[in-house]
Amino acid sequence: MLIVSDTSPISNLILIGRLSLLRDMYQVVIVPPKVHAEVLALEDFGEDISAYTTANWFEIKAPENAALVQQLLEKLDEGEAEAIALAKELSADFLLIDERRGWKIADEMGISSIGLIGILLKAKQAGLLPSVMSVVDELRTKAEFWIKDSFYEQIRDLAEE
Repeated sequence: MLIVSDTSPISNLILIGRLSLLRDMYQVVIVPPKVHAEVLALEDFGEDISAYTTANWFEIKAPENAALVQQLLEKLDEGEAEAIALAKELSADFLLIDERRGWKIADEMGISSIGLIGILLKAKQAGLLPSVMSVVDELRTKAEFWIKDSFYEQIRDLAEE
């Protein structure tokens, strides 16, 4: 399975100490250079990113279509633009992205996307997580991951917890 990731799913999993979940789910995750740089920048804020820097299952690959990246930069940040362009070029099975605008643009381009909550739900289905809600609670408290209360309840229903 070919997976390209934006920064948010990686950085949020780092913040709660569960980055290995991506490896367990996807074996290899491809990140463009700007996403890589954004993840490394977490260290400037005192975060321990060693789980990322020592992981041999991340592959850094630059998108080749500079024109598409430039076009996407009109609406998105650099990491999102590169991730979407790379996912399109590689015909990725999934783009891991949480930002609504990036998700919408990827969808318009025919790219299948999944956010961090979707990853958690799939991980539970695969038997890799006993509880989605405990991880969502960690995201909310440790990573300050914002979730509307109504969406929180929707997640609980989907997770059957």
